[in-house]
Formats: sequence, structure tokens, C-alpha cells
Amino acid sequence: MPVRRLGEKLTRLFGIEYPVLQGGMAWVADARLAASVSNAGGLGIIASAHLSPDELREEIELARSFAGSHPLGVNIMLASPNAMDVARVCREKKVEVVTTGAGHPGELIGEMKDAGILVIPLVASTAQAKRAVAAGADAVIAEGYEAGGHIGELTTMALTPQVVDSVDVPVVAAGGIADGRGMAAAFCLGASGVQVGTAFLAARECTVHSNYKRKVLQAKDSDTQVTGRSLGHPVRVLKNRFSREFARMEREGADPDKITAYGMGRLAAAVRDGDVEWGSVMAGQIAGLVTAERTAEEIVRGLVEDAARVLESLRVCQKGECCP
Repeated sequence: MPVRRLGEKLTRLFGIEYPVLQGGMAWVADARLAASVSNAGGLGIIASAHLSPDELREEIELARSFAGSHPLGVNIMLASPNAMDVARVCREKKVEVVTTGAGHPGELIGEMKDAGILVIPLVASTAQAKRAVAAGADAVIAEGYEAGGHIGELTTMALTPQVVDSVDVPVVAAGGIADGRGMAAAFCLGASGVQVGTAFLAARECTVHSNYKRKVLQAKDSDTQVTGRSLGHPVRVLKNRFSREFARMEREGADPDKITAYGMGRLAAAVRDGDVEWGSVMAGQIAGLVTAERTAEEIVRGLVEDAARVLESLRVCQKGECCP
């Protein structure tokens, strides 16, 4: 299968079957979802930004009870005040992989690698990628503007090949990938695998409120917008009353502290309480392709099998066998 060959750098590095990472979505990526993805042959990742050290410890132990010997990861948001505390828990529990976002991992890389943990920073530019690799990153996740949640300014199509050309470690493409066509495209851009977030919001094992899941399943291609640019922290969400009011405040030049206060707690309100009108419903531009609830295994295998079919069709066309 071409997917196995093209993703070999990543699968060997992580000890997984398929080069598919599940995004470490705050309030969403819990033990059940992460374990289900790892059991399906990908790499499941637990989000830690909203957890205390004790809560993260419980989540890791729970995921281990589900996933057995399959590798697991934890996402650390470096801008979070609990970042160093959860890093200590990762070392203590000996997770296999840590992904990082919202900052440069710096000395965290050395501490994790001393504990035998692979560190995979999320980057939004070649400069960030080079800096991360110089600090010792084992791979990087090139996340494009299409992604849900916190984003950069470059699209996945533009960012991925430039990052691939700028570093000598495996590159994971993220943003705008929800099916095998997107995965095949990532390989064509030089990536060694993909990170998928929005598609896993519709996984049966995903414990987001049913209102949140339903809003993702009903989304169309033009149903997202970006808020937070005026604060220097752009975030892609599904349009609702909250996002439109947020955008109005930014457009009219409201005080940044007032805007920040307005946005506090909105993600939790959407994920836990199902408030999809006044909560922050983070999802990527690819949400329009996510139209049915499936198991994590069906999502992972669907990505891989469909990508294999696309790549095989390209091979056949290259040989001229697809033409009359």
C-alpha cells in the first residue's frame, strides 16, 4: 500500500500502523477518543490545556487502560499557565509523544527527550519549523489556515511543501484534511503523514455535546469565520451569535481586555453545555465534508484506504492506463 510506504518515516518514529495523528483539541481530545484512535492504528492525543495535573494523570491512566500498549500522545499548550506542570505528568507517566502549540517549546524539548518522549511542535511558518528542529524536535506539524481553533496565516497547500524543504525531520500536514483525498494531497506535498481534528469531532467516541457534534455535521463550506485577529490570536470557529458579536467588537475597535473577557469560557460552554449559539464552536473549513458520525476506526481506515485509492489512480494515470 503506497500509504504505508509514504508514511513510513512517521509510523516508524511513533511505532504506529498508520501515519494519522488526532488533533489535541482542548476540551475535546480526552482519554476515550485518544485511545480509540490509537487502537485504530493512528496516534491518539490527549489535550491538557484545560486539565489540572491530577486530571491529566487520570486521563492518561484511563487511556492506557483502553489502549494497552498502543502509543499515546499529550498536547501541551505552551501559553497555558499549567504547561510545565502537565509536562512533569507526561514525564512521570512516560507518554510516548508530546505535541506542542502556542509557543516555542525551547527547553521543554530537552526535558522530554531526556525522558524518552518524542516532541512534535505545531508550526505555522518555516521560521518556526527551523527553530523547533534546531532545538531538537523529532518532527513538526505544519498547520495551515484552514484548520479549526488557533491558526496561522499560511494555507496548508502553501505551508507544507515549504516546511518540508526547510527541515530534515518528518513533517505532518494539518488543516483542511478530512478524507483520503486530503491525505493523498499531503503526501504529494511531501508530508509524511497528517493530523486530523474536525473529522474526529464526529467520531462516535468523541464526547462533545450532541449539539456541538450536530452543528459540525450540518456545516457547509462557508460556515466558518476567524475571530481574534485584533488580539493576535486568530481562531477559526463555526459562525453563530457569539462569533458574530466577537467580530463586531473587533471591527468597532472595542477594548482588547473587554474582547478577551467576552471570549472567556466560551469553548467549554459549547463542548460541555451544548451552547452552540453563544459558545465557541471550533472547527475547520473542511467541516462541510464531515457529514456522518463514524467510529474512530472507521475514520482512520477511511482516510488510509481512500488515500491509497487516490494514489493508485494517480499512478495508473501516470502510466497512461486511465486514458482511452
